Amino acid sequence: MTDTVEARVAVYIDFDNIVISRYDQVHGRGQFIRDRSRGTLAGDAHVDVGAILDFAASYGTLVLTRAYADWSAPVNAEYRGQLVGRAVDLVQLFPAAAYAKNGADIRLAVDAVEDMFRLEDLSHVVIVGGDSDYVPLAQRCKRLGRYVVGIGVAGSTARSLAAACDEFVSYDDLPGIVAEGPDDVPAPATASGSVAETTSTAAEAASRSGGRSRKAASTKASKKAQADETAARGADAGPGESAPSEGGPSEDTVGEDAKAAGPSDETPGLTQADATRLFTRALRVVHRRDDAEWLHSSVVKSQMKRMDPSFSEKALGFRSFSDFVKSRADVAELDESGTTHLVRQREEARRR
Repeated sequence: MTDTVEARVAVYIDFDNIVISRYDQVHGRGQFIRDRSRGTLAGDAHVDVGAILDFAASYGTLVLTRAYADWSAPVNAEYRGQLVGRAVDLVQLFPAAAYAKNGADIRLAVDAVEDMFRLEDLSHVVIVGGDSDYVPLAQRCKRLGRYVVGIGVAGSTARSLAAACDEFVSYDDLPGIVAEGPDDVPAPATASGSVAETTSTAAEAASRSGGRSRKAASTKASKKAQADETAARGADAGPGESAPSEGGPSEDTVGEDAKAAGPSDETPGLTQADATRLFTRALRVVHRRDDAEWLHSSVVKSQMKRMDPSFSEKALGFRSFSDFVKSRADVAELDESGTTHLVRQREEARRR
């Protein structure tokens, strides 16, 4: 392999496997198949895609992330917001027959081996799934000089797969999963969930920037007045004039569609609350990889940039990353006594 300054990571997710395994972990072994046949799948066994990718990013730069599943199935399609928001490449696999396997393991393995030869600078391979069919893939990747990391759900992972990897991590042990608890695990981005999240974020932003909120409210009122005026002109329009279409999308309809579609590409940056959550999660990830009590602030910042490239302390109003850390004194403490700045997560923050 060519020498690289930073590790380069490829992530392969057997999404059907991880979703089914998580469901069975919550509701009992084999319960997913029984509930699906009755059409009574519960919606409380969620998978946090962000936690998986954040952990994978702790090994290096994510250069390839693919998820394999039948995306026409509602149980998988519900994760559209999470997957699109993290730029995951989605591979569609229709099952050959009703309730038959969709061949994700074979397709995933073929793609991974091809990538090993096509991308010689790949240093790490992360396999998300617990199927023993991935044992030959893990062994081949190791023979080709890659460091293999496996991620699976406890109770649904083959011991042989864990043994074949250089490192295997249970989904429940990922940073942020156990500490946050069931209520804090992000739910799939449905329309109603996105509306609630958007409302919550808007409330937080309003509390931190009253002036901007008032300006936004004024702009919205102005737009509404313009819309009312346009509608009035449309009512008086003659046969040769174009009136607003009654069946056309209203502002509310467009807004709902945009919310249901997940994160918008036009979002200018992180909110203060988003940045705090990102900072907390990055600390957990780096602390898990490094036993040192104090961490280099540059390492933590690099991890945050891997997890969310849009992060910028200057865009949030801070002159330096150290100032950003100081503003989160309830999350971490900063040591500036040496030539390099060190940061440590507070004990009370770790227990949250």
